[in-house]
Amino acid sequence: MGIVALPRHRYFSMQRPIYLDCHATTPVDERVLQAMLPYFRESFGNPASVGHLYGWEAEAAVKLAREAIATSINATPEEIIFTSGATEANNLAIKGVAESYHSKGRHIVTVQTEHRAVLDPCAYLQSLGFEITYLPVKSDGLIDLQELESAIRPDTILVSVMAANNEIGVLQPIADIGQICRDRQVLFHSDAAQAIAKIPLDVNAMQIDLMSLTAHKIYGAKGIGALYVRRRNPRINIAPQLHGGGQERGMRSGTLYTPQIVGFAKAVEIAIASQSEEQQQALKLRQHLWNRLSELDNIRLNGHPTQRLAGNLNVSFTNINGAALMLALQPIVAISSGSACTSAKTTPSHVLISLGHSKELAYASIRFGIGRFNTLDQIATVADHVLASVRSLN
Repeated sequence: MGIVALPRHRYFSMQRPIYLDCHATTPVDERVLQAMLPYFRESFGNPASVGHLYGWEAEAAVKLAREAIATSINATPEEIIFTSGATEANNLAIKGVAESYHSKGRHIVTVQTEHRAVLDPCAYLQSLGFEITYLPVKSDGLIDLQELESAIRPDTILVSVMAANNEIGVLQPIADIGQICRDRQVLFHSDAAQAIAKIPLDVNAMQIDLMSLTAHKIYGAKGIGALYVRRRNPRINIAPQLHGGGQERGMRSGTLYTPQIVGFAKAVEIAIASQSEEQQQALKLRQHLWNRLSELDNIRLNGHPTQRLAGNLNVSFTNINGAALMLALQPIVAISSGSACTSAKTTPSHVLISLGHSKELAYASIRFGIGRFNTLDQIATVADHVLASVRSLN
């Protein structure tokens, strides 16, 4: 039986839209692809096969990649556990801590605006008898540190707060949160899927005990991520959620995907080397887009105006039909109205609702995710079409 042709989307035959959805995913950088290719065919060995050359080649490549990723966050290579992505890393961190430390307490603190990959594991634990405190956020998306301090109890075993929000781009005060957790002797986990290599991350300076990472937000391939697990001061124990071959020091069984791991490290290396220049360019493009869209009277910025990812612009339009606006923009620009993981659902963004938005305003919101390959001409084109579309729908 031959390969079945997939049905073509109605826009596939048209000119491809400008891509401004880099918080959902990014294209694989050509340099990353070239680094990965040899490990699909020539050096295809299993890193666990230590009895021959093919295994040695793969093992050496994984070792170098682990070192590169660890260095980027000021960790040690032994503290990097490879996973299939940030969702698995979040599950491993939260469920792994809950299982290992439940004798010390069954209370976890997180935030209402976290990704579903944090909220859903917490809800699962809640069904098992754990207590979860969901901190609210202020109208700018930031948590109140005093509320966090007040929420921590003697039986609290974990605080989980994301570094950069995937919808509104807000950067939480991670170092301050880390200090609070360390002072109270509570473990601190941060979902840094959107933050890795975009902002400086130092697990020691920020006193982070567990941190989730992924490659495909920084021009690496999908399907590879990592969990940082602190080994000293204090040493963190987590119960594995996958059992099998005992890879990754027993914390995550499964054959390591060498090409993806090599690509992950290359993506991190490129992004770290160009971090300042790249983020300045993203900020310039974001500011240009915001300046143009600010010509509208019915526009509202979502999230803190400056304490946010350089490439993130999330806005709401009052008195606008959100579905009609997205439909009008669809042929011109690829964007999201919320998290890519929940974009198929009909419920409004839980992040925007947490900011105090009505359902109608949340539906009439757009997330622009500016990336490495966007240009000023593209931003100008998008701005023109957004302005025209919104005015036509008023």
